[in-house]
Amino acid sequence: MFDLDPYAPINVLKPVADDLWIVDGPVIRMKWLWTSLPFSTRMTVVRLGDGGLWVHSPTDITPSLKAEIDALGPVRFLVAPNRIHYWWLRDWQLSYPQALSFAPPGVEENARKRGAAFDYVLGASPVAEWSGEIDHVVVSGQFMAEADFFHKASRTLVLTDLIENFEPEKLHGRLWRFICRLGGVLDPHGSMPRDMRATFVGSRSELKRAVETMIGWGPARIIVTHGRCYERDAEAELRRAFAWVGV
Repeated sequence: MFDLDPYAPINVLKPVADDLWIVDGPVIRMKWLWTSLPFSTRMTVVRLGDGGLWVHSPTDITPSLKAEIDALGPVRFLVAPNRIHYWWLRDWQLSYPQALSFAPPGVEENARKRGAAFDYVLGASPVAEWSGEIDHVVVSGQFMAEADFFHKASRTLVLTDLIENFEPEKLHGRLWRFICRLGGVLDPHGSMPRDMRATFVGSRSELKRAVETMIGWGPARIIVTHGRCYERDAEAELRRAFAWVGV
């Protein structure tokens, strides 16, 4: 059985920059061929200028985590960034019924199975509620669309599956490390998984433009949802990870 170590402690707020936190959640498993593969989970929380909270890729909302979140401010926005990152969204919607929920195209069909629905579909237009503080771009392939975000004040780029970066020492077993290396997602050389790259065959130029937009934002760091984040040299890491599309 493939396994990996979580980013302990889990289910607690971890400061990254002013008004920016991550929460490392539990390990989840996804079906793959005859078995299942483990993935670490990670949520990003931004406190906006009005004190409201913007929550990206919600993780398991335990009572202790909810207390920490409530101490930061009111939850205003919940974001499911792609079609495989909605699992705990409904729990957050029940806990914060006043919050507005956002997702790119194609997420609601999957999320509906868990009782989640969305107030807004993310597209090319800025989101008025947070456009002065957070930029976004929607990257679409044949399998799914992913919304990626840039917190201007901290110059932090928030990605989901566009880059995965698993640390070898957290992976149990040589075969699991070999699969990650073969898939292009082994730290420090994390990138878009090679099987996902195949879903962008017909939209490589659009992906390239999206990455150039991200580079143009001038990020200082990259938060990834699976694996080690990039705390420095964000622009160089983007160019490295997306050299295959000609960035």
